[in-house]
Order: sequence, then C-alpha cells, then structure tokens
Amino acid sequence: MVNQSPVETALSRAMIRWSLTKSVPVAETPRSWVFRVEQNGRNFAAIKILKPAVSLEEGRGARLLSWYGGDGAATVFDIHGDTIFMEWLDGGTLGDAVRAGRDEEASIALAGVVGNLHRPREDAPDDLEPLRQRFEVLFETDVRAWPHTARDLYARCAGIALKLFDKPMPQIPLHGDLHHDNIISSDRGWLAIDPKGLIGDPHYELANAFRNPVGAGKLAADPRRIAAMADIFAVRLGLNRKRLLGFAAAHSGLSVCWDLAAGNPITADLAILPNLLSAYDQA
Repeated sequence: MVNQSPVETALSRAMIRWSLTKSVPVAETPRSWVFRVEQNGRNFAAIKILKPAVSLEEGRGARLLSWYGGDGAATVFDIHGDTIFMEWLDGGTLGDAVRAGRDEEASIALAGVVGNLHRPREDAPDDLEPLRQRFEVLFETDVRAWPHTARDLYARCAGIALKLFDKPMPQIPLHGDLHHDNIISSDRGWLAIDPKGLIGDPHYELANAFRNPVGAGKLAADPRRIAAMADIFAVRLGLNRKRLLGFAAAHSGLSVCWDLAAGNPITADLAILPNLLSAYDQA
C-alpha cells in the first residue's frame, strides 16, 4: 500500500467523518488545499484543509466564519482540527463585477455584506486577534526599508494609525481581509469567505476594499473612486467618513510593510497611497 500524504489522509478522514463522496481537487493556495465534494449524491460542498504553518491564523478565521452562521458569509457545517467542511460557492466574485465596469454596484454590495457580518451576535470566538496587534508590523518597520522617496508616506500612515487607535471605539469581530475577490455570488446573495478573525474598530473592515480588486490598480488610485467608495460606506453603514479613509491609508501602509518584508513589489500601494492620504486630509 502506498503511503498517503498528510493531506490525503486528512481528506479521506473527512470523507468518512461527514459521509461524503467524489472529491475533486479545486485549488492549492499558500494556506490551504480545497476540494469539492458531494453530499448525499446531490449537493456539492467544500472541504478546506489548512496548511500547518498557517493553521493558527486560518483556524481563527474559520471559527469566525462559523460564528457568522451563514449570514453574509459562506456557511461552515463543521470544523475538525485543521479540516473545514463548508458550503460550496462557485459564483463570480465582486472583483469580477468591478473588472466588468460595475464598480459602484460592487461598492454597494460590499457595504451590504459588511452590514450582515457586523450584525450583533452572541458569544463571539474568544481568540480573535486585536486589530492594534495586527498593526505592530507598521509601527515596528524601520523607515529605511521604504524607498527614499516614499518615507514621508510611511510617516503619515504610522501617524494616522496611532491617532486612530488613540480614540476609543467599539470593539467588534472583524473579517479582517474583506476585498472584492473574497466575496462570492450565490443563490443566497453575496457571501464572504476567508476571514482573518480580528477584533477592533468596525471602520477598519472596509480598508482593504480601497486597494482592490486585483487588476484594477488604475481605478483604485483614482481620487473620484476613493471619494465615491467612502461616501457609499459612510452613508450605508453609518460610519465616519474620515475614519474610513484613515484606516484605508493606514492599511495601505501596513500592506507595503508586509510586502517589503516578503520581497514583493509595492508599486500598486505607492500609487494609491498619496490619493488616500489626500482624501483623508480633505475629509
């Protein structure tokens, strides 16, 4: 008998545990393996097996996804160790809508998803990562890691972030990575996947949307788009427009720090950041 790999073993155990059939590999990401499976020979479902290196963070996200109870998010049926048994979603993403020229529609849909995710619920998971802790990377980065011409941008992002954290705000569970391609169309409406599992200021939840979706860099840097998004989010969610823009800028700075540490290009954020900061100043 051929020795099974750890992922094959986890998959076969999941198939037995939840009485599933016909597994088809769908994706391998840096964080997980995803399989489409059949339930009762009728419905599709998904099995997501977390990679050991990220299972702590991803497990936290999976427990938050489960806590949403399918309201604004994909339904989690069960979690066992590092294996998640969940709803199968194969519709298009909000990113597809933006790339097809329907940006305003996508922003309105995104606000709707956040409204559902932020609905008060009992008994939130107790291991969510504090938002302030997530920003430590921004505060601890040596400014000399940034290109010479962009160091003033770094200083502004760090300053705005400190100011935002200085003001006490409600602390609520946050998806923490809500961008257009993490929101998928389904017969139940638009649903979020892949949360990070944070806790903090609700204004942060929209921050990543300003930098997205992938392939729309020119649009993301457009001051008119930044203003329109901030308007939609502030009005539809009853949030403070200046705080939304402050977190968008601070998060863009945080993303640059992550990318510099990982050796990834930072040109997209450096194109967006001056316009986010200018929108923040004017708000």
